[in-house]
Amino acid sequence: MSDDRPHAWVSAPGLWKIRGLAAFLSDYRLQGVPTPATRAVVGWGRKGTSLVGRTWAEQTRVPYLALEDGFLRSVGLGEAGAAPHSLLIDDLGVHHDARRPSRLESLIREPEPWFDTAMETRARALIQTLRDAGPSKTSMGRTDLDLPPACGPRILVVDQTAGDASIAGGLADRDSFARMLEAARFATGSGQLLVRRHPATVAGLKRGCLASEALTGAIPVDDVALDVLLPQVDAVFTVSSGLGFEALIRGLPVHCFGLPFHAGWGLTTDHLACPRPGMTRSLEVLVAAALIVQARYVDPVTQTPSTPEAAVSRLLQQRDRARRLAGYSACVGFSPAKRGAVRRLMNSPLGETAFFTSTAAAVTAARQRGGRLVVWAGKESPDVAPAAEAATLPLWRMEDGFLRSRGLGSDFRAALSAVLDPTGIHFDGSRPSALEQALEAGQTPAADLVRARALRQALVERGLSKYNLGGATPPPDWPTDRDRVLIVGQVENDRSILLGCEDIRTNAGLVRAVRARLPDAFLIYRDHPDTVAGNRPGRLDADTAGLVDARAEGLDITACLDACDGLATMTSLTGFEALLRGKRVMTCGRPFYAGWGLTEDTLSFPRRTRRVDLDTLIAEALIRYPLYVTPDGYPCEAEDVAQQLGQPGPSTDTGRSGGLRRWGRGLIASLDRSDPPAY
Repeated sequence: MSDDRPHAWVSAPGLWKIRGLAAFLSDYRLQGVPTPATRAVVGWGRKGTSLVGRTWAEQTRVPYLALEDGFLRSVGLGEAGAAPHSLLIDDLGVHHDARRPSRLESLIREPEPWFDTAMETRARALIQTLRDAGPSKTSMGRTDLDLPPACGPRILVVDQTAGDASIAGGLADRDSFARMLEAARFATGSGQLLVRRHPATVAGLKRGCLASEALTGAIPVDDVALDVLLPQVDAVFTVSSGLGFEALIRGLPVHCFGLPFHAGWGLTTDHLACPRPGMTRSLEVLVAAALIVQARYVDPVTQTPSTPEAAVSRLLQQRDRARRLAGYSACVGFSPAKRGAVRRLMNSPLGETAFFTSTAAAVTAARQRGGRLVVWAGKESPDVAPAAEAATLPLWRMEDGFLRSRGLGSDFRAALSAVLDPTGIHFDGSRPSALEQALEAGQTPAADLVRARALRQALVERGLSKYNLGGATPPPDWPTDRDRVLIVGQVENDRSILLGCEDIRTNAGLVRAVRARLPDAFLIYRDHPDTVAGNRPGRLDADTAGLVDARAEGLDITACLDACDGLATMTSLTGFEALLRGKRVMTCGRPFYAGWGLTEDTLSFPRRTRRVDLDTLIAEALIRYPLYVTPDGYPCEAEDVAQQLGQPGPSTDTGRSGGLRRWGRGLIASLDRSDPPAY
């Protein structure tokens, strides 16, 4: 199939680093050098890096496409490498330069051809979503803000980085900031003057325009998230910052001392003569032009074109994840083989992760940084919890997620998910965990229940499990006139058994108990994959093996579940996977999915008093509890990992010698210590 799209020359080499660049410019065939076939030139705005491209475009009379960050950009700073969710692509100029036309300005000037009733309705809904959920351009900042009581209005003054193109482009200069500050102080009166510097200034990457000595008496709110800050503000004073547009969306009065794209349309108080007198436009027109029509969206996870509504959803997921991981994590008890994967899983623009070989060193670092201890739960040494308690440090436990990988962790297959628990850990039935508390609280959002139903269907249809090892299908001679019950063996020194079982603690004991309970059933036993691989102990003894009717080693686990009527286990995750498929599940321990009325349990669960439906269990266990990343380490969601794991892949034999080679070129081995991609 021929590709008849026009060629576009990406004139600045740095642009190739933009995640999803080809999807943003999907109507062009991108090339690294200009040729006679080039029909457009791509560059970043009108910066110096684009001069060669702009000059070539002028000389050859082809369009120059100026890229700029969209207004719903990312979670994290572009300067720090955060991938953009949106870009503005302008063939006339750039939106922040009022000295020449831009495509965005032309859309706002002439809304009649494109702004119809459907677009107005869509824009109004988007405005409401942004007001309710509060994502901002970079969605950065802390969520704690304790302002003293105010005796008058709270006025927010917005600083910008020195030399920012939007200042001169907004017909302003450094003196404009002094005039803004003077006017803001007058408007504040006996109230409170708040000042917010640009995130790049806070990060030490660029200088600001407001001198620190001029801000005496002002309350700095540099690193406060806008969804926390703006609801406590009465008005915003800005020169040409895009924060003014975000304040307009949230219904705040905005004073402009320059001419940003959102000024001059009757929505702002303008302190600069405006070249568009008498042109009033609604907020819906501005939002539709800037966020729907002119902006292009690409999902950084799938690297495919998206929409503003989908981008908001993804940004909120990433923002919540970043806040969950905010702060300093001193990790102890992690083998070198795990650290690369853990670094990716805990990647956050608001957090920092460091690894230590001793508990004492981790405690010291965490106390110095006001952080927390993080331990790999399955290898937690006895000194960790007492040390955290003595130092009054939070202790978070980490363990593999329930959709982990294509292959075994003991074969060094990098994890695509992990759970991070600040209370306990899901496999420890002797005490509460964050997952148990969430299920007991019964406050799962309705939207996540909808996601859970769709996720369950996807997992079942794609035949996915924790490790996705594949294997043969069950033999056709398993009888149909007897109940077929799958018994899943476990590694007998696994902590879920040590902490979650009582009388029955061995695979042999489990088999004997099931045979006694179901004397007429057709029992199929399946050893744990780590045991089969020879990586960990727990094989059945010969006497007990005679109590089962068939063995399922080497068979696909999901195919076995589909072929059986029920499952028996001590604490294996396979019981949860059986529930997803509507199977009868019998437990002899205290796995996280038992005790909620969905399983037949031999033990009691005094803390688990609620009855939980399957959608709620899936939402909490697979959507809300774990962290997920793509094979290249980018933050994602359960649905994305299910999509990845459901794609055809190379052979997944469990031999240790091939453990670092499998599952395609995108999968990064857990021994790799390279930095994960930024949000």
